[in-house]
Amino acid sequence: MAVSRIGLLGGSFDPVHLAHVALAQAALDELSLDQVQLLPASDPWQRGPLAATSSQRLAMLRLAIGQSPMLGVNSIEIERGGKTYTIDTLRQLPAGPEYVWILGADQLANFCTWRQWRDIASLVRIAVARRPGADASAPPDLQALLDEQQRPLLQIPFAPMPISASEIRKRLAEGSSVEGLLHPAVILYIERHGLYRSAAS
Repeated sequence: MAVSRIGLLGGSFDPVHLAHVALAQAALDELSLDQVQLLPASDPWQRGPLAATSSQRLAMLRLAIGQSPMLGVNSIEIERGGKTYTIDTLRQLPAGPEYVWILGADQLANFCTWRQWRDIASLVRIAVARRPGADASAPPDLQALLDEQQRPLLQIPFAPMPISASEIRKRLAEGSSVEGLLHPAVILYIERHGLYRSAAS
């Protein structure tokens, strides 16, 4: 039986937006993956406090992917709690599948600052999608390790979508429209739960 190939797309997803889902779909199509799992972080160590709770971010992710059997939500990091480090997550995943870690080019540029990044690169294949204004080549130290492992940096052709969660949170705080940036069901969820509002709005 062939080994399954599972893509892993981590992030804060605060909130999940259309570019996240489009990247997951592009990885499925371009890398011949069996599934892409979106992994919401519990407490990302490289950014400030999150605006939505863990349960709210999980709910929005499930709304955003709908009933697609090839997209899933993996809550392993939230269940583990505490600061989120990718190496801990990878060591918790079931053995058997080949895992592909999906990154934007901006994250790739910082990859060598991650805890035990060499071990991460040994446990997964690394795939990068181009983000607006960011180079999609590996940092020199990572490229040297990939060359040593004889493993290429996988590329995901991805038409840049200039959507960011921080811009969406700003729009929501101002009471501006986020149509075309979020799944309609996610917009409805945010409205119902009063998320990302400023005191003024």
